[in-house]
Amino acid sequence: MDLFPLYITVKVSLIATACTITVGLVLAWVMAKRAFWGKGLLDALIMQPLVIPPTVLGYYLLVAFGSSGPVGNFLEETLGIEVVFTWKGAVVAAFISSLPLFVKPARAAFEGVGADIENAARLLGKTEFEVIRTVTLPLAWRGLLAGAVMAFARATGEFGATLMIAGNIPGLTQTLPIAIYDAVQSGDYATANTLVGIITLFSFSVLYVAGRFSRVRF
Repeated sequence: MDLFPLYITVKVSLIATACTITVGLVLAWVMAKRAFWGKGLLDALIMQPLVIPPTVLGYYLLVAFGSSGPVGNFLEETLGIEVVFTWKGAVVAAFISSLPLFVKPARAAFEGVGADIENAARLLGKTEFEVIRTVTLPLAWRGLLAGAVMAFARATGEFGATLMIAGNIPGLTQTLPIAIYDAVQSGDYATANTLVGIITLFSFSVLYVAGRFSRVRF
């Protein structure tokens, strides 16, 4: 049995989760600690992937990252990077789809860190970056871990948006969920059952280990 879908799924999920954490930390901190005009609009925009159909999200990404799209044209003309119908497209789909699942718990975790503790650090001469690094992040790490795990789990299961922007190309963009769909459509239930078992065990193991780790007390 071809295990490439497992390899590409892990690769895409890890890269997408890294991007989600990097961007999500900034968004979550801004949403939790800063007041500004349009905050509600930004929150609604971040949460959109949770409520719109995955195929609609995939269509938006296809338009944006296509050769004639604003982002896709810039990437191709300036950096020589093609996104549509490549594994990079799968990363983009997984990143956008999983972002709200990280931002929501991360924002709640940041909001749970008392302003009095952060202000005390500032009075001791800490810069804003030092306050975040030495006070906010250490106190909020459980929520951040929960968000990262949920984002990773979502990335491994992404299907609709990935199919739209990356396509179903065996050996190139075919992730586990798409390979399962392909196997069922072709009547290859033995392969479908095996792949379903792999992704179920993989997802359960990640959630279980992360759950155990997040309950550790120091």
